[in-house]
Amino acid sequence: MTSRDAFVGKYIPRVEDRRLLTGKACFADDIQMEGMLYAAIVRSTVPHGRILSIDTEEAKAMPGVHAVFTAADVVAAQGKVPKMPLRLSPIPEHVPYEQSVVATDRVRYVGEPLAIVVADSVAQAEDAAALVFADIEQLPVVPDWKASARNEVLLFEETGTNSPVTYTASKGDAKSVTGPYVRREKFVTQRHSAVTMETRGLVARWEGERMTVFGAAKVPFTTRRTLAASLGLPVESVDMIEVDVGGGFGVRGEFYPEDFLVPFSARALGRPVKWVEDRLENLLGSNHSRQMECELEIVCERNGRILALRGEVHIDSGAYMRSSGATPVRNVGQFMSGPYDIEHIHIETSPHLTNKGPVGTYRGPGRFEADYFRERLVEIAASELGIDPVEFRRINLVRPEQMPYPLATLDKPVKPEDLDSGDYERALDECLEGFGWKEKLALQGKLIDGKYHGIAVGSFIEGGGGGIKESARIAIEKDGRVTVYVGSTSLGQGVVTILTQIAADALELPMEDIQIRHGSTIYLKEGFGSFHSRSTALGGSAVLTTAATLKEMVKEKVAARFRCATSEVEVGPGLTVTCRGERLTAADLGKMGVEAEGQFSSHNHTYAYGSAAAHVTVDPGTGKVELVDYYGVEDIGRIINPLTAGGQAIGGIMQGLGGVFLEELAYDENGQFLAGTFADYLMPTATDFPSIRAIETEHAPTPHNPLGAKGCGEGGIVPVGGVVANAVAAALAPLGVQPNALPLTPAKVWEMIQAQAKK
Repeated sequence: MTSRDAFVGKYIPRVEDRRLLTGKACFADDIQMEGMLYAAIVRSTVPHGRILSIDTEEAKAMPGVHAVFTAADVVAAQGKVPKMPLRLSPIPEHVPYEQSVVATDRVRYVGEPLAIVVADSVAQAEDAAALVFADIEQLPVVPDWKASARNEVLLFEETGTNSPVTYTASKGDAKSVTGPYVRREKFVTQRHSAVTMETRGLVARWEGERMTVFGAAKVPFTTRRTLAASLGLPVESVDMIEVDVGGGFGVRGEFYPEDFLVPFSARALGRPVKWVEDRLENLLGSNHSRQMECELEIVCERNGRILALRGEVHIDSGAYMRSSGATPVRNVGQFMSGPYDIEHIHIETSPHLTNKGPVGTYRGPGRFEADYFRERLVEIAASELGIDPVEFRRINLVRPEQMPYPLATLDKPVKPEDLDSGDYERALDECLEGFGWKEKLALQGKLIDGKYHGIAVGSFIEGGGGGIKESARIAIEKDGRVTVYVGSTSLGQGVVTILTQIAADALELPMEDIQIRHGSTIYLKEGFGSFHSRSTALGGSAVLTTAATLKEMVKEKVAARFRCATSEVEVGPGLTVTCRGERLTAADLGKMGVEAEGQFSSHNHTYAYGSAAAHVTVDPGTGKVELVDYYGVEDIGRIINPLTAGGQAIGGIMQGLGGVFLEELAYDENGQFLAGTFADYLMPTATDFPSIRAIETEHAPTPHNPLGAKGCGEGGIVPVGGVVANAVAAALAPLGVQPNALPLTPAKVWEMIQAQAKK
């Protein structure tokens, strides 16, 4: 037995780690079944073309091959080839640009699936896939958003445009506002995305008119509905089973073509089918993100007070609008103002289709980009106005008494959004103190031992708690232990530990008496998964409220048993119950079959916030940037576990640094993919950025859930681009270099230095 508040807020090692570290984890590729077959995907090598024919005969004749399925086979079996709807923020304008689960009459990016080969082994499937010959009439390529916007070559000719929609985020009258200082600048972020340790994979089994898919992640219930609809099955005849996942970060768990093709094959053959992508497929076929170009204008008073922010953002969205592809487009506009009090805002954001892999969400979607754009412009404005950059930010931060503070309103659909709580200036001061700003300021712009030093600080917000609601079910087992079933999923973020802590406190039980079952569709009537930093805010709150319901049900059950009023029943620590001198244990309750179901819902998002600072050196002879120190402070509302929260912060910062310095999903002008290996797509390692520090605070719990918890999964990554680029700008200020495009590779920094020297 334990007391209340014994676990929440404590530094507790992750309970899920023992399984992972002792080899007891089960990932998609660990699943073995009797009679299992293996799949390989045939992908287009042509970025844009008309499919004339696909010859599968030679592949079908290969040893061990059981089937080769193309769009024609899907049509023969189902009458049509299904399309993949947007999961988040679907609007009618996107429907004509949805992707089919397998290419039909046209291909629009290198890597688009043309067929699936199923064989006795992976090697046999891959060998046969090489013998599927597609005759494709090549069409002109749309290589970038600028070419896309000209509409000279259309990816979907029937629509007459490559740009499905323009979103507007507005507040006040930004178009007409003017002031003594007006500055307009262009900024660019490159295409990159999450690259998880474990590539995507799944196993599908068709048995007794029931489809079971192992390897579900992120949003199993949504994937279940999409798969059931695409196969023409009732939702209740499809089960999605969650296994261990080697990271998600927004990419894993969305509905991809393979999520249809593998179950379709299993159903057609009556055998289990496994598919696990290789790294090339992972880099090529998973959702990309981040590629944006903006032209942003700021209007200020001479004292630095921001009067207005306006501009346009153009997003290279790849070949289709699929899964979560609308989210970065929407977010970059609505969150452009970040933590600043700006009365007038007008930001237009437009996706443009190109012959590249489709985009989706990646940790901090749209917010990483918006923060980079805004913080670079704020730094430029402060410099040109001759105002200290810290004070420029300080006078513009939203104040606590202004909460809830309205952000710009998005127009499609109309979506007002308010910041919930916080003391943004306090976070800035804590960051400056922890970073040692005053001491390091003496190094600003100095050339020491052949390297220029630069420091910078920035402020940010992180949205969390998305998705409206989450479900939970709590059952008392016959041995007195408690099983908690939740709709939240585990993507490596420590959700099992967090929910165990919350349940243990709510039920006053030891953590070892709590077991968490998560994600799979067999556990609950409905669930909503893990995205938008929601697992604690919504999933944890669902556990908390369901625990309260369970206690009430205990009272009702016991009162009925002893024929007394519920007011006479007392539920104590450890789920011990007393009534009229009788005492029941948790095991007694388990034998009575006590369980409860519940949900927690909230239509209001939570907003963590903070500040980050960076110290860099730049070698002007090579362009190499070294990160000397990085320090982040984020207030995440009530902290459930400082250990897991700290891990989220450090991991996010590291991913952000990869995006700033290393990672780029590059294509050439002909639409060919150039980043298919880790020799081409560079990933950060621990030795690249050894000095990363971060702290989490809990000064401002959110009013939007009973825990007071805000999301902390994405705040680490959000400010990295802006802060580091501003530090590089500060270092190279003596040379007049402005790093307005990512990534800041040595070659690109050197080129900027050389270009400035020639002026």
